[in-house]
Amino acid sequence: MKSRRVLLCLIPLLFAAPVLLAQAQGGTPAVSINFGGDGPENVTNTIQVFLLLTVLSLAPSILIMVTSFTRIAIVFHFIRQALGTQNVPSNTVLSGLALIMTFYIMSPTFRQIKADAYEPMKRGEIGVEEAFDRASLPIKIFMLKHTREKDLSLFVHLSKLPKPATRAEVPLEVLVPAFIISELKTAFEIGFLVFLPFLIVDLVVASILLAMGMMMLPPVMISMPFKILLFVMVDGWHLLVTSMVLSFA
Repeated sequence: MKSRRVLLCLIPLLFAAPVLLAQAQGGTPAVSINFGGDGPENVTNTIQVFLLLTVLSLAPSILIMVTSFTRIAIVFHFIRQALGTQNVPSNTVLSGLALIMTFYIMSPTFRQIKADAYEPMKRGEIGVEEAFDRASLPIKIFMLKHTREKDLSLFVHLSKLPKPATRAEVPLEVLVPAFIISELKTAFEIGFLVFLPFLIVDLVVASILLAMGMMMLPPVMISMPFKILLFVMVDGWHLLVTSMVLSFA
């Protein structure tokens, strides 16, 4: 507690040190803060910086909502639960692998966004609003490709909006939640298929232990090495990653 109080007392001194040093030397402080004044141009720049910081803070959520990350992350956690290895691989490893695969799967979409939206905006040919419209088009195409018609119809009905004439006219506020629940359903379907072989191994081991009268021995202790051996022998990670990539083809 005493060390924490000392640190709290030193923090103001650290910020005030440059000012005190400049005053002691007879000069003016070198540190100055300018919030942009009251001009309309400065106000516009401040709003743009604020919007940029908001987008950056929401970037992880946007990445999860409109890309393949959700499906991949859920399937990876299913395979870990099926193997019964607790925290191996760790959440950090699984999330990192899911993120890398997301960038790999989404790379054609990202390249199209860069060519159609970012580069023209960087050259000053289009404004921010038009760049956003161009950037959202490849994302919408990707989400529409992997969204079920049933889920899309549900959110169109719940939004009380006029029914779009084509799927391409579906607004993002309707498409994004429909895409998410479609991805959740697909991920759980893949997770069930991944879980099934390891469940059979658990049942076989439990039946053998019960027949041998070893009821006090936890079946997980015996089945986990066999499940890991089975996963390694069939090159499980290779098959799983290949299947996940092909599911977005």
